[in-house]
Amino acid sequence: METRGLEPVPDSERTGRVRTLFPTWVGANLTVLLLTVGAGLIVFNGLNLWQVLAVALTASVIGFGLVGLVSIAGRRGGAPGMALSRAVFGQRGNLLPGALTWVARWGWETVNAVTGTYAVLAVLDLLLGVTGSHRLTLVTLLAFVGCSCLVSGLGLGALRVCCTWSAHLFGGVSVLVLVHLIGSTDWRDVLGRPAGPVTMMIAGVGTLAAGGLSWAPSGPDFARYLPHTASGRAMIGATVGGAGIAYVPMVLMGAVMAVAEPGLAVTRDPIAFIGPLLPGWLSVPYLLFAVVGMVLINAMSLYSAGFTAQTLGFMIPRTWAVGVNAAISLLLGATLMLTAAGFLDSFVSFLTLLAVTFSAWIGVFGVDLLRGRAYDPAALLDTTPTSAYWYTAGFAVPAVAAWATGLVTGLLFTGVRWFQGPLATTWIGRQGLGWAATITVSAALYAVLPRSAGRPGGERDGREGGTPLHF
Repeated sequence: METRGLEPVPDSERTGRVRTLFPTWVGANLTVLLLTVGAGLIVFNGLNLWQVLAVALTASVIGFGLVGLVSIAGRRGGAPGMALSRAVFGQRGNLLPGALTWVARWGWETVNAVTGTYAVLAVLDLLLGVTGSHRLTLVTLLAFVGCSCLVSGLGLGALRVCCTWSAHLFGGVSVLVLVHLIGSTDWRDVLGRPAGPVTMMIAGVGTLAAGGLSWAPSGPDFARYLPHTASGRAMIGATVGGAGIAYVPMVLMGAVMAVAEPGLAVTRDPIAFIGPLLPGWLSVPYLLFAVVGMVLINAMSLYSAGFTAQTLGFMIPRTWAVGVNAAISLLLGATLMLTAAGFLDSFVSFLTLLAVTFSAWIGVFGVDLLRGRAYDPAALLDTTPTSAYWYTAGFAVPAVAAWATGLVTGLLFTGVRWFQGPLATTWIGRQGLGWAATITVSAALYAVLPRSAGRPGGERDGREGGTPLHF
């Protein structure tokens, strides 16, 4: 069991390998929700298969390329992402993006828990003919969240082992699904679809990339055990490669299925919808491994959310912080499944809004990283006015100002079911690029503003400080 919390990993324990990032990011994308997204690119965006392929490849490179870039901060500072963020925003200023990131994690964990519970219920129905009830739903949800909490509580070592096995098992059964689709699909219908407009491709990239960006604050969490000599290029390559090898086939499979079954793009329960599309000998193992994949995604999110809770002032061990987040996702998941089924669309809109929040943080944090930030281990943990990262009354004013300006800009261009920014009808807004506007504005503004001066000794580490980021 990993017992380390926010405290940076000492050099003597930096024994990780860059190659472990590959299965980690494979595991982070083993979700059947990508099938629904791929179906939406066919049904709603009007794209053909080749355009869907281009969209999936581009989105994975953009989204997880930024995740890999931010992960380099973990190699530098040896601490979780939201703890390193204190050096950028100040000890108090970091509470602002930290709180919104923590709330966003609740959303992702709730969606994953609900989807995983649906998967278990679908398997029980296929194998035993057991139909769902409120009691069975609650028990299944509790089991799913409990398994996620257990793996997350054990720590990074357990997550790495589980992600590696899950990548092999789910990858193997996905190959069988692909073989089945190749033999059962009317390819003349699939390949004969006309090309859709380029604007719809841009909108598809915006939607898919926004999902990848949600992992950016978590990137350093999974890279902090890497030695200082680890290659930045290799880290980015392993992150993009691991994500893409799961991301792209899942989106393509959804697109192919949607040609014959367009209802996949609008179903509220993609698990129950997918089961009948596959033969029984294949649907059951596929859904079982899908459950395992979603357990791991939830565990990874809980792992990062535990650190975020600690940065917000919860003075509890990491495992207890994980338990707090698990309890929140259990409560929200039960509410969503039992009393607010019609709330799902609005809930997804809520997550879309929070994607802008991640982007505002990425813009500022990324520029700070490229400037050559070094991290003082003692100052990261010192939340008093004596900290080198106290700055002005606890706030790094330029960073907080750039973050807030980027956030407001992104919201102006964002339009969802129950929120409509005044610029949502512009070209940027219609293409779902509010997050891109957020990153651009926050990064550009922070790049031209002077960097906040810390107290003397604020960067005692100094190995890479003061020089641009090298790979």
